[in-house]
Amino acid sequence: MLPIFESILPIFLIIMAGNALRRLPLIRDETWPGLEQLCYWFLYPALLFITIANADFSRLKLDAMLGALMCSVLLMIFLVLALWPLLKRSGVVRRSRYSSVFQTAVRWNGFMALAVAQKLFPPEGAAVVALVMATIIIPINIASVFVVTRFADRSASWPRVIVDVARNPMILAAAGAVVLRLLPFDLYPPLNQTLDLVGRAALGMGLLTIGAGLRPGDFLSARAAVLISAFLKLIFFPAFMVMIAIAFGVSGPALSYLALCGAVPTAMNGFLLARQLGGDAPLYATITTIQTALAFFTIPLVLTVVAQLSSG
Repeated sequence: MLPIFESILPIFLIIMAGNALRRLPLIRDETWPGLEQLCYWFLYPALLFITIANADFSRLKLDAMLGALMCSVLLMIFLVLALWPLLKRSGVVRRSRYSSVFQTAVRWNGFMALAVAQKLFPPEGAAVVALVMATIIIPINIASVFVVTRFADRSASWPRVIVDVARNPMILAAAGAVVLRLLPFDLYPPLNQTLDLVGRAALGMGLLTIGAGLRPGDFLSARAAVLISAFLKLIFFPAFMVMIAIAFGVSGPALSYLALCGAVPTAMNGFLLARQLGGDAPLYATITTIQTALAFFTIPLVLTVVAQLSSG
């Protein structure tokens, strides 16, 4: 419990610091959009690229895990999309808010998972987290760009959606890292170190911008959206991923590694995507903060249940 708490607490504290800084007369309001642009186009892509490029997959048995990963993620995307007609008819979630519900239900905070895995598991655990990032980051971002674009602008044409997908920096970074791993040489060491330094700035800067965009009143006005996304991401998705992994024959510690990936809260970079493409970024910030706080309790619960399953 304590290692999980210690891994999540810094993330929550930096979000709160960003919110406090936005309210204090220290930093001009026009500074924050520039920081968001920097994170979206450069810092987060650099962090994602270098994490995937440097991960060690040599000790992993990939077939079953890759099958479980892709199956669970793709089915989750389709399930959340299928919820929209029901949410629309019931009036529980407005169209303008649905893209943030979708993103926060299917995205996952891989960098938090890395931090927890490094504290709880042997090196193979962190490698599994990196494998998950390399495998699912592209389909999740393609789906997210599509949903945010279509729900932010009803008149958005297919050519515009395709262009938004093709120029998304997270998709390009993940694809570039995968291509690099297939080449017969490694990244030039000084360039590797440069991107590593850039990546270290990404998490802190990104969390500050999320905190700066946080409006506590959004929880009261969009309580249903917040609670639905929290249930889907923190409870349903990890249980769904574990069931599919078991069906694919994944067992033992590998099952716990995948469960951790499913149990972490939503990713921070979806906030920047919502801001760039016209989604409900303030709602995304609110959901991110609530999920991060709830994850103090849900991650230990998920890992405890999976440990019981693994032990027979």
